Amino acid sequence: MGIRIILVDDHTVVREGLRVLLGRHSNLEVIDVVGDGRAAKRVVCEKKPDLVIMDYMMPELNGIEATRQMKRELPRLKIICLSMHSDRELVAGMLEAGATGYLLKDCEPQELIRAIRVVMANQTYISPAVAGNFVDYYRSGCGMASSSISTLTPREREVLQLIAEGHSTKEIADRLNLSVKTIGTHREHLMAKLNISSIAGLTKYAIRHGISLVGLRGPSSKV
Repeated sequence: MGIRIILVDDHTVVREGLRVLLGRHSNLEVIDVVGDGRAAKRVVCEKKPDLVIMDYMMPELNGIEATRQMKRELPRLKIICLSMHSDRELVAGMLEAGATGYLLKDCEPQELIRAIRVVMANQTYISPAVAGNFVDYYRSGCGMASSSISTLTPREREVLQLIAEGHSTKEIADRLNLSVKTIGTHREHLMAKLNISSIAGLTKYAIRHGISLVGLRGPSSKV
């Protein structure tokens, strides 16, 4: 029986390229492709694939939060992060959230196939392109160090990402099926926990900690 795969990436050309690549292997079946993290969680929980290949940086819900939520619903699900970012903190965040593979998008096609085999054999695959720095990161103790981001709840991290992406309070409330007042309360908690007093400050924090890169386009004044 083949490995049922869902591809998650916000770039159509990447999704379709991966679909073609994986389609060359008879034991790999791409059952769906999705363009944002929140939709990915919904589709994955509905279709229950064997494997998700997912970018880290996506709109609506980043890879770490999407991985954490998917694994909570489907503990046996395998997740490989395929990203253009090699930051040690992002690699650590994905693995801690439950991913069992991390590769860079400029990897050779055969490396991705090898990673799929390793992950489906219940092992962890970290690309050699990032493994050295990642090991050094943990040896230095940075991987275990507490930080301000660890004090945030999953909901607060979701709200922070959406703020950084420029969504208004009402838009965030609609996306999360919460009241405007509740979103305002989350925003106040974020500012208090992070000791930040402005939306621009929250956006910069989200970018600096890899919660959002979309915010590099500039913070919105709508919130």
